[in-house]
Amino acid sequence: MDLRQITETYAVAPQIEPGDMAALAELGITTVICNRPDAENPPPLQAAAMQAAAEAAGLSFVYNPVVGGQLTLDNVEEQADAIEGADGAVFAYCASGNRSTIVWALGQAGQRPTDEIISLGETWGYQLEWLRPQIEALAAQKG
Repeated sequence: MDLRQITETYAVAPQIEPGDMAALAELGITTVICNRPDAENPPPLQAAAMQAAAEAAGLSFVYNPVVGGQLTLDNVEEQADAIEGADGAVFAYCASGNRSTIVWALGQAGQRPTDEIISLGETWGYQLEWLRPQIEALAAQKG
């Protein structure tokens, strides 16, 4: 598992296996968010199987599929709500961790400075500068 700690309480990774859930629980993760649509995965890695594994490990599970190139405000809001409502650290995954970072970044608009949001993603190789206008627009709406 290639865990990338974006903040103290939010980490992302490329696709994980059901067997990784116990390790996530040992790391202090309390909530797992799947941002990968089922259509991208074989049945053993689809949301139902991942949710069963997460719950068996004592983790909360949120299915918030982000279709590549079709990110919605609903995706952003669901991710932000799941993070805010978590009882502890949150872990999200998709194919590469990029979509999980993007929905987090947009959800952080208005809560953190835009430069910080972009920098946190870029520390782990997720290029977010192109999101600056959207982050700033969302921050202005919240402000």
